[in-house]
Amino acid sequence: MENCYDFISWLGRDVSSTILKFLEDPADLVRVSAVSRSWRQFVIEYGFCKKLCARLFPAVSRIIRVVEGNGIMDHIEIGSNNSKEWENLERDHRVYGLLARGLMSFIRRDCISEAISASSTDNYPEESIQNTLEPNDRVDQRASYWSSKGESNPAVSETLTYKLISKLCVITEVSVQPFQAFFQFGFPIYSATAVRFRMGHLNPPEAENVHMDRLREDQKPSGDQFVWTYVSPEFPMAQENRLQKFKLPEPVLCIGGILQIELMGRVQRQEMDGLFYICVAHVQVVGRPLSPAFDVDILDLSGKCILKYYPEAKYCMSPARSSECEPSTPAHLRTVRARLMQRGMRGWEQMILNTLLGNVAVFADDDSDEEVID
Repeated sequence: MENCYDFISWLGRDVSSTILKFLEDPADLVRVSAVSRSWRQFVIEYGFCKKLCARLFPAVSRIIRVVEGNGIMDHIEIGSNNSKEWENLERDHRVYGLLARGLMSFIRRDCISEAISASSTDNYPEESIQNTLEPNDRVDQRASYWSSKGESNPAVSETLTYKLISKLCVITEVSVQPFQAFFQFGFPIYSATAVRFRMGHLNPPEAENVHMDRLREDQKPSGDQFVWTYVSPEFPMAQENRLQKFKLPEPVLCIGGILQIELMGRVQRQEMDGLFYICVAHVQVVGRPLSPAFDVDILDLSGKCILKYYPEAKYCMSPARSSECEPSTPAHLRTVRARLMQRGMRGWEQMILNTLLGNVAVFADDDSDEEVID
């Protein structure tokens, strides 16, 4: 052991920092910080966990401050350095380490919490956007779909807006199924020509509850009610009665929990009135929502926000969608899955806590992640 060297002191902090930036797994950063007290201080001081999150998802750079709720870790003192600045660095290291773990989770599920509004609806509420949450195009022998109003101009677009199950969701793909009118001659399919997706937050963010209630009542959002921080490329849509998957070029971190689908162009004219319509049977937004331990407060229109972490929050399925998004999964299996996700986060939290306490341990990889949606 006498021939071993501490490469951080040997290479210097700048070169060592450049080397550690190549680490892409948050578990590696936790292991590095468990090597020794000096390595732990180095990792925490340089904020490597925060930098890793920002490299994974540039949207993280909009987080300007971290707030941690009351929990067992709030009262722990590390070593002899009790300065407020060092406590803040330790808190950031802990929270961003947990955030990185959540961002890199392999669990995928439907991330829609509820349908907010549509740009138009032909027969409300029979053809409401709410029908797009049903996985089938028939419910109780009745057709289930959303329909736009008819237009003589096929270039007129429509939008469908949804609230996600968390203000922090990593979205990987969006699926849309055009509706085939099985009750009309020729069984026409009312698809769009192309689709595009936007993600962002409400405007103004501080009036979220009142704002959301007004949107639900109006059912016709105006352009200034949302701030979009991400806009996808256009994807061509086929005029086919199937759930069409549109995979984003890369996973996107949606901060704010609002997703909008823009349906561009119309291809099907209705025989009885000669107008063009767009009809959608089902929508699915696939990704990985962060655990309820995380939340954000959006501060302004630019999307700057405060990241909030509650150590005692428990992972649970969204009450509004748990039975709808996974209809083929028995309730007891959904409960087991939730417990596995909670246990995985707890284990990861303990790993980070051990490094803050200076406890060197052998960390096993967490195998609790599972694929929910193919």
